[in-house]
Amino acid sequence: MTIGTLYGLGVGPGDPELITVKAFRKLQESPVIAYPKKLKGSKSYAHRIVEVYINTAEKEMLGLVFPMTKDEDTLRIEWGRSVDAIYRYLVQGKDVAFVTEGDPMLFSTFIHIMNLMKSKYPEVSIETVAGISSFNGAANRLGVPLADGDECVAMIPATENMEEMRKVIESHHSIVFIKVAKVIDDMLNLLEEMNLLERTHVVTKVTSDEEVIWNVHDLRGAELNYLSCMVVRK
Repeated sequence: MTIGTLYGLGVGPGDPELITVKAFRKLQESPVIAYPKKLKGSKSYAHRIVEVYINTAEKEMLGLVFPMTKDEDTLRIEWGRSVDAIYRYLVQGKDVAFVTEGDPMLFSTFIHIMNLMKSKYPEVSIETVAGISSFNGAANRLGVPLADGDECVAMIPATENMEEMRKVIESHHSIVFIKVAKVIDDMLNLLEEMNLLERTHVVTKVTSDEEVIWNVHDLRGAELNYLSCMVVRK
């Protein structure tokens, strides 16, 4: 019995032209396209990026719901269902391309799929295709170099621990904070205290047709989209 290959395709930060030639080829070759699906049925971000390259009449589209919860029992059940759904196609000998924004090996839903697939179905061959991450897209859209020469750069999720955030800023020349929306006011206060507010940039849904490059002085109290990142260049 021939088992299909599971591909994790990084499809970039938002602009459909920023997917790689290899990711495009795998999209064309794979009979099944798996993608994160929202509960209410609206298109996921990754789906929107690649839809210009997919003829849905020629593909089997597999939408998978990944709940936004920290409840371990719920997560275990839903992740298991998603892996089983993918495996049902693989066992038919069909390759499955799972699309994810950015890079599949960096803060990606595909990481969970990959790890659970390896555990439940170790016979499955898994390959990943690197993608352009949001921090690369942000640096280029903003015209802000992240590192040169011996400079140090960090890319971390923003948290409520402002002392830890301060240490990261102090020990690097450039810092990209992802998941910054939930602590935006605290981050702005910290950066103002460190006299770095004028060296701070925030962008939402970078490179997409919904991209917003913010004026940092307009951000206090704003309700940012989850897909927002902050670039600090000292």
